[in-house]
Parts: sequence; structure tokens; C-alpha cells
Amino acid sequence: MDRRRLGSQGLEVSAQGLGCMGMTHAYGSGDEQSGLETIHRALELGITFLDTAEVYGPHTNEELVGRAIAGRRNEFEIATKFGFAIDPEHPRDRNVDGSPANVKRACEGSLKRLGVDHIDLYYQHRVDRNVPIEETVGAMAELVEAGKVRYLGLSEASSETIRRAHATHPLTAVQSEYSLWTREPEDDVLSTLRELGIGLVAYSPLGRGFLTGQIRSVADLPEDDWRRTNPRFQEEALQENLQLADRVTELAERRGITPAQLALAWVMAKGKDVVPIPGTKSPRRLEDNAAAAQVELSAEDIEELDHAIAPEAVRGSRYPEEMMALLNN
Repeated sequence: MDRRRLGSQGLEVSAQGLGCMGMTHAYGSGDEQSGLETIHRALELGITFLDTAEVYGPHTNEELVGRAIAGRRNEFEIATKFGFAIDPEHPRDRNVDGSPANVKRACEGSLKRLGVDHIDLYYQHRVDRNVPIEETVGAMAELVEAGKVRYLGLSEASSETIRRAHATHPLTAVQSEYSLWTREPEDDVLSTLRELGIGLVAYSPLGRGFLTGQIRSVADLPEDDWRRTNPRFQEEALQENLQLADRVTELAERRGITPAQLALAWVMAKGKDVVPIPGTKSPRRLEDNAAAAQVELSAEDIEELDHAIAPEAVRGSRYPEEMMALLNN
């Protein structure tokens, strides 16, 4: 696996990362052993950039990652995220909290659960509109000064917020959803990042699994799968969106690769400053995803894919309404 540099601050990571969320959270019941095997296989394939968050579980995902990297911590780049008030009595509540006190509380907890003395890339998971970004990033910068964090980032932030945050302390990366059917970063954020020398970490680059062509109806999702609440996976929208997934499958078959490989290759071809972090809890699917790094797309291929799934053709917002309100702040 090739390496890429995220931003101008010096953080080098594998050209493709591994999103660990689904190993314990959101996409049906987790399987700890499978998650551990997937992370260990990732290292064998040269995928060293792992992504987790305090809120996944909450806490259980960081704990799993910590067990997986034990004894080999220096072979990985570890990214995690804070940004919510975690109430032990109501662990599933999701109240945004960007206060300096929460920054420090969350970091200490993440370090302990991961079993590390520093975090390579620390993101604010969602911007808190009630706390000036300068205060939040200022507290994050203190973690850098203390040696507990190496590099800083934001997730799903607006260009204006990115600029203000970067002026407070240089950002290394911004994490946003980016895939063939989610193109919002192209509107404004990506150009801002390139102007400022900040990398883009693309989460859900496979459209939460939809672009693999394996999801044909809501019935294909586990009963406890979060995607059952996602507008794009509601039956009427899903049936229309299947036409887009089928188009990806058709173009992939023409090239002799899988739909997942084509979708990932498209994201990776968007720039050396873009690093996708497809999530999986299966070593076999991980191997399929990793092979996308060897797929070379021509300018004509990229243009064809750009038009194959026009953003306006996608049915449904990418989150339920209450979660959409947390984006692009």
C-alpha cells in the first residue's frame, strides 16, 4: 500500500485507511474476533491508518482498536474523534459539546481506552455552534503542546469554520463523507482545504456499502442496523438509488474489477491529498477494498464516473433530519 501525506503538517498515512466503526457500532451486531482479525490483516496489507471515535459504542470501538494494536502501536496511525457529551446514565444520547473541558475529558478517556500515550490525529467530531471554534481548537492545541495529540482535524465542518480553526492552530485533515453519491466536499470545502494545505479524509467512500451492489432492499440489512433509519435506504428511495448502484456495477464489470474497487479508485483518484477510510469488519472485504489502490483510472474514466452518478440523481438525504443539522457548521 502506497503512502500519502495529509496536509502540509507532515502526517503520513497509508493511501487507504480503515474505518473501524462498524466493528462494534451502527451496522448490526459487532464481532470482536472478526474486528481484531480485520485490523491485523490491515497491517499485513500496509493499511496502517485506523479511524475510530469516542461515541462509537460509546467507548467500545476505541477499546477494540486498543486491543488490536497492543504491542504494535508504533506501526499504526491512530485517529479518533470527540465532540459529544457522553452521559453514563444515557449513553446513546448525542448532545454536541465542544467545550474546552469536554475536549480534555474526552482525550484522557480515549488515551486510556486505546492504551496509548498519544493520538496521531484528533478530530472534533461535530462542530458545536454554541462554542466558538477558536475555544475548542485552542483546547485541542493544548493537547498538542502536552504531547497527547500530534495533529488536529475537524469533521463535517464548513469552509468558514475550517478557516477560523486553522488560524487558531494549523489543521492537518478534515473528515467528510465523500463518495460517488455524496459529492458535497466538491462544492467548497475541497478547494478551501487545498488552499490551506489540509488533507481530506473521506468517510463512507462506498456509500455505506450501497455502492458495492450487495444491498438490494432494506431486508438485506440487520434489524439493528442504523442504515434502516437513513433516508437513502428507505424502500422507495432505495429502489430508485439501485439504478445508480447498478451503473457502478456495470462500469466495474467492464473493467474487470468489483464495484467496491471502482468506487474507491474514484475517490483515490481525486487527489493525493484525499485518503478514503472504507469500513469493514471482514478480512475478505478488506482485501477487496485494498486492491483498489492498484486500480488506475484515466481522466476519461473519472469523467465517465462523475456523470454516471449525478448528485441530483441520488434520492434521500444522507442522514435523518436531526443529524443533518449537525453538518456543515
